[in-house]
Amino acid sequence: MTTTIARRRVEEALLPPLVALLVALVVGDILIILVGQSPSAVFRLMLSGTWGNWYGFGQVLYKATTLICTGLAVSVALRAGLFNIGGEGQLAAGGFAAAVMGLALPPGTPGVVAIPVCIAAALAAGGLVGAIPGVMKARFGAHEVIVTIMLNFIVLAFLNWIVASHLHVPETLHTPEMRAGTVARLMEWVSPFHGSAVNASLFIAIIAATLVGWMLFRTRAGYELRAVGLQPDAAEYGGVRVGTVWIRTFLIAGALAGLGGINYVLGYKHYYEEGFGGGAGFLGIAVALVGRNHPLGVIIAAFLFATLSQGGLAIHALVPKQMVEVLQGVVILAVAAAVPEVRRLVSGARGGVAA
Repeated sequence: MTTTIARRRVEEALLPPLVALLVALVVGDILIILVGQSPSAVFRLMLSGTWGNWYGFGQVLYKATTLICTGLAVSVALRAGLFNIGGEGQLAAGGFAAAVMGLALPPGTPGVVAIPVCIAAALAAGGLVGAIPGVMKARFGAHEVIVTIMLNFIVLAFLNWIVASHLHVPETLHTPEMRAGTVARLMEWVSPFHGSAVNASLFIAIIAATLVGWMLFRTRAGYELRAVGLQPDAAEYGGVRVGTVWIRTFLIAGALAGLGGINYVLGYKHYYEEGFGGGAGFLGIAVALVGRNHPLGVIIAAFLFATLSQGGLAIHALVPKQMVEVLQGVVILAVAAAVPEVRRLVSGARGGVAA
């Protein structure tokens, strides 16, 4: 029984994104033909610029790392029936906290101490920003969508003010590099990725996704979270404290988004800079939806969107760069349309096997 349930969860996580990818490829072919180019040439160039060379592949891994974290932040909230649109602010808060902690540590701090401390700071800052809408919803009934959207502006403006007023390097808009030296930085992969930004944060993001999957499907807290997402009134009748679950869920979601900040701050530039996320907080919404709110699906969707993002840089000589944005939208729409159809086909196949 357990094996059957696990297989069913994997099917629900994998099949819709795969169907969406096929639909996006077909639509992409049509659009490429309309602009007068060869689909095979464009997609060949996209693959060669991403998975076909070490630098491009490293950039895909780097971009996917942040998207895994922000996608998990959205998917965990959606599992509880909540819509977390505050990933951009939570991501920035996590990166800023990691950078400030790196600055505060003495230069000789060992890496085995500095790295966990900076990661803990990112988790705490993201969790703090995430907990605010949870508390406001649980205590005052405030809608989380409005609160998280407004918090994005507040957090980003507040952090930019701190950097511009107190922490920026002269003639720049970023903080100084961490004084703890290279020991406070995550391992950088110089070879074989030829100068790409990929770093050991990728492993941490995958570990986070694994822990989220364990929490959701193997713990009482995860059961309560999913129960509240399915039917909060019934969950409360069964003894679940819905308000507490909301607060805890947003705390976890914010911490996951904040964790994404270490990818840039610890593993790449080693300082906080305005806009370092590049919209990854908002793109995490698409990653969660395409990944069907399943940790494995989120990882796959993150790699898909990272490939499209990096591939757009490779193909812009042949087609407009907006082509990639259109394909991203097509993927999201295709997932929305494919989910019920895939479920129907899978249910029919199971029925046929049972018969």
